[in-house]
Amino acid sequence: MTEPYLLAASLLTGLALPASALPKMSSIPPETTGFLWDLQQDSRMQSGNKIIPSVDISLPEFSSQVASSKNLQSATTQKIVPSLDVLLAQVKNYVLPTPIKSSLNLSSQPTNQIPASGNQLYYLRLASLRMGQIYTRVDDDEDLQASWKSSKKQKLSYEDWKDLLAMEARAISQGQGTNRLSILVGDSLSMWFPKDKLPAGKLWLNQGISGDSSIGVFKRLAAFSVTKPEVIYLMVGINDLLKGASDLSILRTQRLIIRRLRQEHPKSRIIVQSILPIRRTKIPNSRIRHLNTQIAVIAKQEGANYLNIHNWFTDVQGNLLPELTTDGVHLSPEGYDVWRSALQQIEYRVAQRAN
Repeated sequence: MTEPYLLAASLLTGLALPASALPKMSSIPPETTGFLWDLQQDSRMQSGNKIIPSVDISLPEFSSQVASSKNLQSATTQKIVPSLDVLLAQVKNYVLPTPIKSSLNLSSQPTNQIPASGNQLYYLRLASLRMGQIYTRVDDDEDLQASWKSSKKQKLSYEDWKDLLAMEARAISQGQGTNRLSILVGDSLSMWFPKDKLPAGKLWLNQGISGDSSIGVFKRLAAFSVTKPEVIYLMVGINDLLKGASDLSILRTQRLIIRRLRQEHPKSRIIVQSILPIRRTKIPNSRIRHLNTQIAVIAKQEGANYLNIHNWFTDVQGNLLPELTTDGVHLSPEGYDVWRSALQQIEYRVAQRAN
């Protein structure tokens, strides 16, 4: 049975898509040397009681002249990938006098009931697929809630989540049409991004799994390789730190992820987001900031874009603001409001350049 028929059968019957049915990953491509200039922006916008930096995005013309450092001289003989340059570093306490105007509908969508558990979220998303929809596009959860309550519950595994995400990706690839698409890739921070807080005006595919590590994300990138996203937002690494991974292993895998995304989605804008701060004594935030500095360098070397929103979430000690978190790691609704502000600004500018 071919893969499309497997998907169709799974959507109709509720069966999980076997891991063996997923597309096979190709070999790792050779390292690229294209990179992007950094661009700092000093303006901020106000969101509630939190001053939020304003994202600046540009599409500079690239040539071999950008590779001027000794360590990047080989880039002069390589093709530089033209892409979106997104870099927020240290920003000053300025506030924009007026909000950014947007052609997209960036206002809050109808509020939906937040799932109480990962198990409930899984079955709500599965119910959406059975109804021929993607969970991020459902405006009213009432029918889904009824379907979830009538579903036979079982203990979910990591493989169950991988299969669900693969089914959603296949459904998007078959039904995207001319609609614009953005993808969130990562761990529980991405997985729990409220669908009603996602910027409107396009399709969204959530490819986050709770507890996932960088290597776990890398191994499942093929699940959505058939999609045609306009933008891919990557955020991963905090679980690696919590599980004791070394900085070197985290950075190596980040490079592999970015490289694979660039290979499989050459027309997409890859936005590598900084690891967010935490409120856990086990992991010093100074280490996270050091990792983010290295991730920014890797993103440029691999022809991707870097978005630093780490400082948007910190207090004066550099820790995650208590009002933006539920447990010192995961985000509160206010935390997702801050993250949404960054996505809104990026999506607005991407839409401007697409028109």
